[in-house]
Amino acid sequence: MKFTLGFFLLVLCVLGRRAVVHGDEGMWLYSNPPKKLLKEKYGFDKPEAWYEHVQKSSVRFNSGGSGSFVSEDGLVMTNHHVGAGDLQKVSDEKHNYLKDGFYAKTQADEIKCKGLELNVLQSMSDVTAKIEAAVTKDMSPLDAVKARNAVIEQIKAANSDKEKNIRADVVTLYAGGQYHLYIYKKYTDIRIVFAPEQQAAFFGGDPDNFEYPRYDLDMTFFRVYENDKPIKCQNYLKWSAAGSKEGELVFVSGHPGRTNRQNTVAELEYLRDTGYPFGLQRLNRMEVAMTSWSQRTEENARRAREDLFGVQNSRKARIGGLGGLLDPKLLGRKVDQEAQLKSFIAGSSDPMVKAAGPAFETIAKAEKKRAEILKENTFYEGGGAFSSHLFGIARTLLRAAEEKAKPAGTRLREYEDSSIKSLELGLFSDEEIYDDFEILTLTDSLTFYATTFGGNDEMVQKVLAGKSPRDRAYELISGSKLKDPAVRKKIYEGGKAAIDASTDPMIALAKLVDARSRAVRKVFETEVDEPKRQAYAAIAKARYAKDGASTYPDATFTLRLAFGTVKGYTQDGKKIPAFTDIGGLYKWSAEHKNKEPFDLPARWVERKDKLDLKTPFNFVCTADIIGGNSGSPVINQAGEVVGLIFDGNIQSLVLDFIFDEEVARAVSVDSRAMIEALNKVYDAQDVATELTTGKKPVK
Repeated sequence: MKFTLGFFLLVLCVLGRRAVVHGDEGMWLYSNPPKKLLKEKYGFDKPEAWYEHVQKSSVRFNSGGSGSFVSEDGLVMTNHHVGAGDLQKVSDEKHNYLKDGFYAKTQADEIKCKGLELNVLQSMSDVTAKIEAAVTKDMSPLDAVKARNAVIEQIKAANSDKEKNIRADVVTLYAGGQYHLYIYKKYTDIRIVFAPEQQAAFFGGDPDNFEYPRYDLDMTFFRVYENDKPIKCQNYLKWSAAGSKEGELVFVSGHPGRTNRQNTVAELEYLRDTGYPFGLQRLNRMEVAMTSWSQRTEENARRAREDLFGVQNSRKARIGGLGGLLDPKLLGRKVDQEAQLKSFIAGSSDPMVKAAGPAFETIAKAEKKRAEILKENTFYEGGGAFSSHLFGIARTLLRAAEEKAKPAGTRLREYEDSSIKSLELGLFSDEEIYDDFEILTLTDSLTFYATTFGGNDEMVQKVLAGKSPRDRAYELISGSKLKDPAVRKKIYEGGKAAIDASTDPMIALAKLVDARSRAVRKVFETEVDEPKRQAYAAIAKARYAKDGASTYPDATFTLRLAFGTVKGYTQDGKKIPAFTDIGGLYKWSAEHKNKEPFDLPARWVERKDKLDLKTPFNFVCTADIIGGNSGSPVINQAGEVVGLIFDGNIQSLVLDFIFDEEVARAVSVDSRAMIEALNKVYDAQDVATELTTGKKPVK
């Protein structure tokens, strides 16, 4: 693989640089894996073919998670909670696959997903020089945004192939210090093969979320099709019958969503004092509304289950992250690191390094503007005032009519040619939309919006149209025809004329707020995002000149390789073992008197005597992960599956900002527990056989 290092060539000429990575830290690019570190610390020395095989066996879910190919017949492994939205979309009042689980006994029984897209990374290349050349120093922030976006779209268009389902993304790394072109193979015919009951997958519920020890069978299996047939995989991960053991080196290949480890102190202080507290207000409101509604009927609970889980998970993650930001020791480490970098910049005679001097103040100014527009940006452009699938559809139709008429490279990025096919996949999905749940969420968001800006606010009054939030939500949801995919497609294909002729109340609402939404988006892009992008690019170059090429970029929901050892830890003076076992599941349930959320599914109770209770169930390792890694395979040095990442412990929530392997751990389902459960609890021997042999059984 040819990979140009651009400005890093300067760095490689600098001798004696101090490595900034400690322990098992790192979410490494496949184009720059830590081979030297792995060889020196663990004696691990594999050829490039090992890395390429693991890379092409790894899968990204457009719904926000990771996965991997685990058979030559296109079988994909991920978490139950990654696939939960897809299970819910194909469920109805008679079939609750999210709650009760699903098993396709034959290929014909595999259920096709609605609007799911999987991406497999094929290649990477550095396009930094071409993109940086498009932006000159004399450009205004607005012109810089336009110029950069235009060249990015040119690169993506030149490398995409809609007919062959080849997707091209330009990925921003090192906060703007580099730009890489990622080429993906895209799959859109995805079918569900197996999922356990949610109670088995999320045993312990919210109380155990982000905790350890754990006893969760958080797994789901899909199959990838092309031309109505399962694909044949040249690259897939083989299964380890032996699993892992204490102290063993393991790897995690997945798509961590976002970290903020290279953020300046000013940005961390914004998150601590403004961003996270406001976000928690929203999450707390949503959780209360959804929980109360879910408790009314079992059908309500089914309809809200996946959204409620997402809200609860986000709430707990934000609380953990905020706790880290409020820890003087953690922030003190960041202050010290930034002071060292500033001192290095001030003492350097290199013009490239010196250019980073004003960058810290630029970012601080941008963060002040970000705080000023937070509510406006959240409620309008972020859609926080209009929590409704139907509003999202209406806005997409409205903007598509306007944006698609513009020349390529000048549109909002989500409507550029490189993104439009994925947008259409979701827009035309026949996923069911429930009026009662839509009214619930829209009522809550309209109420939060009105109380935030005040009932006398002119736009609030226009949005509510003389009605209470509840009555306005009912009017909008019950009056909209956008639940019908055929209606959506007709309006989409009709363009601006169809939008102008539409009397749909949701489209009318989208029209009402669109100018204000676009205005605050423009402010964010030109006064927050663009100044920060250029400032962080300058800081990234200075940091590389200081610390060398042993660092890695913040997570960007692109494929990364992490490593670590299977290892327990000590919490409050108590030793926490690396492994739990199936016997511990039954003990943990009994300790809680088998009451929700520690109650066991009926088949687990009935088949206890068939199981080997000493089988390892969950385990922890020191690999560096974050949200987005859910569904990532854990593999041994031979590249065999030994586990499946599904969570981190509560101490890992600070990894968004700084790495610490003393007690932070990644939590996985053990490969041995998966096979034991498939064979002895679910009678899914065909899936177990496919995993252990790599081939779908022939019948």
